[in-house]
Amino acid sequence: MTFLTRFKLSTMMFLEFFIWGGWFVNLGTFLIKNFKSSGTEVGTAYLTQSIGAIVAPFIIGLIADKFFSAQKILGVLHLIGGALLWRASMSADFASFYPNILLYMILYMPTLALVNSVAFRQMKNPSKEFPPIRVLGTVGWIFAGFLVSWLSWDKLGGEEALVNTFKMSGTASIILGLLSFALPATPPVKKGQKVTIGEVLGLDAISLLKNKSYLLFFISSVAICIPLAFYYGFANVFLQDAGVKGSTITQSLGQVSETLFMLCIPFFFVRLGVKKMLGIGMFAWALRYVLFAYGNGEANYWMLLIGIVLHGICYDFFFVTGQIYTDNLAGERFKSSAQGFITLATYGVGMLIGSLISGKVYDAYTTGDVHNWQSIWLIPAGIAGVVLVLFLLLFKDKNHTETQPGVDTQDAEVIL
Repeated sequence: MTFLTRFKLSTMMFLEFFIWGGWFVNLGTFLIKNFKSSGTEVGTAYLTQSIGAIVAPFIIGLIADKFFSAQKILGVLHLIGGALLWRASMSADFASFYPNILLYMILYMPTLALVNSVAFRQMKNPSKEFPPIRVLGTVGWIFAGFLVSWLSWDKLGGEEALVNTFKMSGTASIILGLLSFALPATPPVKKGQKVTIGEVLGLDAISLLKNKSYLLFFISSVAICIPLAFYYGFANVFLQDAGVKGSTITQSLGQVSETLFMLCIPFFFVRLGVKKMLGIGMFAWALRYVLFAYGNGEANYWMLLIGIVLHGICYDFFFVTGQIYTDNLAGERFKSSAQGFITLATYGVGMLIGSLISGKVYDAYTTGDVHNWQSIWLIPAGIAGVVLVLFLLLFKDKNHTETQPGVDTQDAEVIL
């Protein structure tokens, strides 16, 4: 890979996650403080992410794998998305805000698979080449959080300034939309080929589920994202309740941790294998919520910090490992569809269920302005613990064949 290609891909990743991190972290706080939204409404707002993720594999399978270059689709989606974020920033209440953010997330979530597809298509060995480029996405998320706190948009009592986060992200989206047309060409891999209806919809990636190990991974991905929804929806609200100043940049310590662990993935991937890495990631989720349940902004502030820093293990060991695992198994036949398919499992179905449950749990343990955070956090901790135990017990594949990047390995198993 040339330096110019690496630079373009790194910039793409930086902006992709700068956009998301710029407004998404504070969404729950923004809704509760500005619109006096209930936990159920917050969950409904975060549900838009799941709706977008469910639509994503259909868009990717229909367009990116069949008809148009991925980088061009990426550009169009981000240009429209930038305009929608600006419209959302001008909303007067939840009812007017929700349609804008719903349509935006339907357009944004497919871009997560598109940037992966554009990047993977330029690589010969994704397990080694992908992490150093993907880590720039984490840096983008961190930088967005730094700006929000540095500009005091998340200052306690100054929640009205959070509207600026949507304008900032909208501007960045337009910039990435324009830059996307200069990204490396990523033409459709099946252009001109005869395809079935299922393939046109991106459902050809379902064949990955014939692999028993991947089926278990898929089910675990859905289940572990239920507790993930609690973190996305209410962690920032929790930190503000605990009296944490600069809650957004404090929460970004999780992305700093993610950056460090991302760079270590090639080392761990070879030595630990998929099963152990996924298991460690699940354990970190359970531990983090226990720390949140018993932590506070005073004597046990260290628990909050450790819980936040654990994000690096939570995300990298599960999601990034899962993306690499999926890419290895998919081969060249349907790389874009496969990435969209795993997005469907995690940010789609799992987060959809989690968003519905987390909002109701938040409301159930809230009386007036008082929240029983210990009970709220112990519920996702329990869910993550159950998923971990079942995964370790059921993921028993004995085939230790390691897949090689770029080889069609639909029926092979990666080293476990």
